[in-house]
Amino acid sequence: MRSRRTTLAVPGSNPRFIEKAQGLPADEIFLDLEDAVAPSAKEDARKTIVAALNEGDWSGKVRVVRINDLDTHWAYRDVIEVVEGAGANLDAIMLPKVRDAGHVRWLDRLLTQIERATGLPVGGIGIEAQIEDAQGLADVDAIAASSPRLETLVLGPGDLMASLNMKTLVVGEQPPGYSEGDAYHYILMRILVAARANDLQAIDGPYFNVRDVEAFERVARRSAALGFDGKWVLHPSQIEAGNAVFSPSQEDYDHAELILDAYDHYVNVEERGAATLGDEMIDEASRKMALVVAAKGRAAGLTRTKRFVPEGN
Repeated sequence: MRSRRTTLAVPGSNPRFIEKAQGLPADEIFLDLEDAVAPSAKEDARKTIVAALNEGDWSGKVRVVRINDLDTHWAYRDVIEVVEGAGANLDAIMLPKVRDAGHVRWLDRLLTQIERATGLPVGGIGIEAQIEDAQGLADVDAIAASSPRLETLVLGPGDLMASLNMKTLVVGEQPPGYSEGDAYHYILMRILVAARANDLQAIDGPYFNVRDVEAFERVARRSAALGFDGKWVLHPSQIEAGNAVFSPSQEDYDHAELILDAYDHYVNVEERGAATLGDEMIDEASRKMALVVAAKGRAAGLTRTKRFVPEGN
């Protein structure tokens, strides 16, 4: 899977922000045609995005465009103009306000038609589905299984909080008066389980107080602990913190690689029924858990600092 520890939102109508984003260390950049672009600027923003994708240096980054939602008259032209103009330099389309599986299937079919018409590899452009209201959350299992193009489920907290009538005006924070537990735990786990059941990534939504990096880290650690792959960032100040939170520590990464080596050696080479790493017993469940941490570390560019040595050597 592509690394998406941090997904930076960039207004598609702002060439200066787009140019700056190319040099920032976010794993993914999504050029926005929806909320960040005024209605009068949307058509010109498509042209700006096409030029930026074709002419910019996006090395090492996942390149995504968020189109307008399907209830608007902009959506189909967003897809056609962006993919026909820059499909070869585009990794995925983010579809906002997904309420049912039919939304994703519509985008899948349109992408297939454009790819065939323009000679692009069919299926090469992925889809990110944004869950933003109660209906989308209720149908998230069907959404997650709706298309082989689907790569991620993305939480859109602001609209979802409004859809649920949550008593708060601060996106990402606990609602006033909620003093026990986490008001978002069910929402996060609902999206995470649907994603994992369909081999998808799960991305947490943004934290709107962009100057409070400490609070951003606190909120990001919540979803990272559950198993989310990354989080939206709205400002460059959040990127370094987000990359760190959604990457394993060097110690954990080394330990995961050692578990994998030890399991392989003792089970497959020495053909033992049980494997150990020092005083630690290792089984198939240990191997699976280590695979997750090791994969995250490799995607983050970590390098091993410890090597496995079998007992007695």
